[in-house]
Amino acid sequence: MADLRSTAPTFDLRSDTVTRPSVAMRRAMAEAIVGDDVFGDDPTVNALEARVAAMFGHEAALFAPSGTMANQIALQLVVPPGGELLAGGDAHVLVYEMGAAAVVGGISSRTWGSVGADLDPAQIGAMVRKPGGYTVATRAIAVEQTHNLGGGGVVPLPTLQALRATVDKHRADQHEIALHCDGARIWHAHVADGVPLDTYGRLFDTISVCLSKGLGAPVGSLVIGSAERIDRARIIRKRMGGGMRQAGILAAAADYALTHNITRLAEDHERAQRVAVALAKYGVVDPTQVRTNLVLVDLSGTRLDAASFVARAAAQDVHIAAMLPHLARVVTHLDVDDNALDQAITVLTGILAQEA
Repeated sequence: MADLRSTAPTFDLRSDTVTRPSVAMRRAMAEAIVGDDVFGDDPTVNALEARVAAMFGHEAALFAPSGTMANQIALQLVVPPGGELLAGGDAHVLVYEMGAAAVVGGISSRTWGSVGADLDPAQIGAMVRKPGGYTVATRAIAVEQTHNLGGGGVVPLPTLQALRATVDKHRADQHEIALHCDGARIWHAHVADGVPLDTYGRLFDTISVCLSKGLGAPVGSLVIGSAERIDRARIIRKRMGGGMRQAGILAAAADYALTHNITRLAEDHERAQRVAVALAKYGVVDPTQVRTNLVLVDLSGTRLDAASFVARAAAQDVHIAAMLPHLARVVTHLDVDDNALDQAITVLTGILAQEA
């Protein structure tokens, strides 16, 4: 099969979503057995959902077009309209999902300090509001694994276990509350810390996972939970316009990604560390904080802002992302090999050297 991958920037490190399907992945897509998924008749989708549910030790899963939709479906499953969600101030579900929790789900939200993956379970537990009186009851806590604006930080397993204990304590007091994981890059946490996926799965009532971040699938995320919740999730997905027909073509790519591209994430982590070490000499990165494939470049101590840094890199065909006014992001992924990374490092360090 000819390589039909589209033209893209030579050195594209804006995100791990920019990857293009390999020839082998395209072959799997072309050969997928399909049906109508809205009717539940697509065998490739059904097999993917069963596989992912089992990986995380849950009863069921639902294939969705995007991570945002998967997150918002999961939140609607555990937070009724008017209920409250607790999340970090820099959480993807609140910062990068266009206000969907409020607009689509009618969900109220309250945040703890923006500290990325560094969570304080006691602080979060103290924020929980019980039903009664004139306050909005907390119905769910959401955490992000790995954490995007936390530079790909990994929430430690003991921290998550402490959050689970907090939720269970409130449940014992007849308070209906759930723990959700935005696990778009949970695969990276699994590889970085060696925590089994089903260990993560047992800690959460609902989980969203993404197949197009890091794993290389072109489209697709899944909502994971109990059979009862996933039955309701199908209705919510349809209501939100996410019902797809012969989606097995996309599910085949996702299945290929799960089979071939999880363990190789360690290569992306190693390359991200190379970037971090190279940039550290300019005081813009702390390599000890780079655990996975995201490198946040803090330019606040330089004469550069993120927009100018990104523009100057792009002029040399190295593409990175501006996240905040003085914060840029470099992301390693399966389409960036060692040669491409060397070129990117040369360009980025050259720009920083000029401003030193």
